[in-house]
Amino acid sequence: MMHSLILTTTPSRDYELLDSGEGEKLERYGVVVVSRPDPQALWHKKLASAEWKSAHAKFSRTPARAEWKIDAHIPARWNIELAGLQFWIKPTAFKHVGIFPEQISNWRWMQECVKKSSRPVNILNLFGYTGGATLAAARAGASVCHVDGSKVAVTWARDNAELSGLKDNPIRWIVDDVRAFVKREIKRSVRYDGIVLDPPAFGHGPERELWKIEDDLLSLLALCKNVLSDKPLFFLVNGYASGYSAITYGNNSKEALHLDSGVFEIGELTIAESKSGRLLPCGIFARWRAR
Repeated sequence: MMHSLILTTTPSRDYELLDSGEGEKLERYGVVVVSRPDPQALWHKKLASAEWKSAHAKFSRTPARAEWKIDAHIPARWNIELAGLQFWIKPTAFKHVGIFPEQISNWRWMQECVKKSSRPVNILNLFGYTGGATLAAARAGASVCHVDGSKVAVTWARDNAELSGLKDNPIRWIVDDVRAFVKREIKRSVRYDGIVLDPPAFGHGPERELWKIEDDLLSLLALCKNVLSDKPLFFLVNGYASGYSAITYGNNSKEALHLDSGVFEIGELTIAESKSGRLLPCGIFARWRAR
């Protein structure tokens, strides 16, 4: 049986969703206010247009090009605190800024799984990006293997680890195609007590290996079954691909990994607007933990 949840990130000292609507969202990262497109925000904005226009960094996309317009006094990158961790924020060419605040609930859930264990815990984070899940697990006391196909992302994650005071924690930083890496771990008989997957809809590995979620997710889940330990603690997969539901991710994970006992949960990741409380949908997830 799968339980359905809505996980919500609420405002904090260094992050808040100020408003959303008409295909955009307005966020504050530290003291910097950022305006970006968001296709889920189909409703009307609540804040006055003057507040939107005063954003320090604005991302726009037209058929011809996509670009940021950033106030001159804003640094190339700046750091914030989120969920007890430190992150570098930097606007990128793909409208992202290096962090997904909607994941805070999953980070805390994972930390709880690690802390409740009475043994050393080894975690695999695939498509690790800038390291949110990696840092959360390391902070809780786990050894972590962080894998991403982008050298830039892995370097960014290492910088975040150093910023968070986790530079000397047992974290392996791997730039590789996640499928090739997992296959090698199977041959090496390496096992993990927890696995996190955050796959994109489409992407490339460091050698231009093609990733398409509709073609590759099931085979990757099958590979992950072979690197889970005999007594795993948890499994988590996040989804941002348009057209898929949390039920899809839940069914695929349950069948591929044969995780029948324990607690299986699926649902949506959301962020609450700081003034109205209105929820912005930001992704889906499926997760399992041992009882």
